[in-house]
Amino acid sequence: MSLLPLDKLPGPLPATTPGPVRSPSRTRHALRALSLLPLLLVAAWAALDWRTVYDGAAQLASADPWWLLSGFFFMCMGWVAAACVRQGALPERLPPGLLLASQVAAGTANHVLPASIGAHAVTLRFLQRQGISLTRGTASLALYSLVKPLAKTLVLLVFLVFFPGVLGLGELVPDERTLHLIAGGVATGLAVAALLLTFVRPLRRPILKFVRTALTDARILHARPSRVLALWGGAAATPLLQASVIASVGFSLGLPLSWAQVTFALLVASTAVGAVPAPGGIGPIDAALVFTMVLFGAPMSLATATIIGYRVLTIWVPLLPGMFTLSWLVQRRVL
Repeated sequence: MSLLPLDKLPGPLPATTPGPVRSPSRTRHALRALSLLPLLLVAAWAALDWRTVYDGAAQLASADPWWLLSGFFFMCMGWVAAACVRQGALPERLPPGLLLASQVAAGTANHVLPASIGAHAVTLRFLQRQGISLTRGTASLALYSLVKPLAKTLVLLVFLVFFPGVLGLGELVPDERTLHLIAGGVATGLAVAALLLTFVRPLRRPILKFVRTALTDARILHARPSRVLALWGGAAATPLLQASVIASVGFSLGLPLSWAQVTFALLVASTAVGAVPAPGGIGPIDAALVFTMVLFGAPMSLATATIIGYRVLTIWVPLLPGMFTLSWLVQRRVL
């Protein structure tokens, strides 16, 4: 055995160059910048139809402040309803205060990304910080997303049964061609999902695991009355609270519609164009709401002013506290 010269001994291994680390402060600044996106969307809507928006905004100056305060109360109760649905979609008990704060932050994120992606992302991050696995957290989001439209459909059916004469449904019933298009779209979506599961094998295992977890959690949750009440009660209360905000703004302006008509207008508008991927439904639902309220007999300027006030109460007023709550949760490592 021969000894190597000392000058030929291998030197220390080179240090591993660390990859780029994303600064937490940069992430917080990005979230705050994205929170301004709803303002840009509303500004674009105002620029496209500035005369109607101007007339509606001018009428807001004479609104009854007590009715507006009532609308603010119903808006805050919407956070409570969302927290109830989130808790009802999970077997584990979540801290009520932090859960409510996460829904305030999620409400701000919901107006940044389309199809509730922002709210789901904030909630999923919160659930993971609370020790909920990714699979179970994702299953709870799926259950949340499934229960909300089902509960809204049940509320719509209740209105059709109990208020048939008040609503005046003749002009709102879709024609046969529209119904065929809706049925074709649903059938196409189901066929595409079935083909993906059949032929794309890498997707099959995680999706089947997700479905099993979701079905197991749904069975466990529906065996607990408290979770059933939180899940379905909160989901049914959500559209009623949103409609109460719109009705309160409308009553402050003298809108000649009843609460039942305003609520039904929201249910119809959100059902018709709720699938359009717009952040917070800004734009499509606004136009559909104005159109539906005009069909019920509201003047165009009053309907537009009502929607503007509704957006002020649900976007601009909670925007600043939502941004502060989001930043506070990130700093506390809750998100």
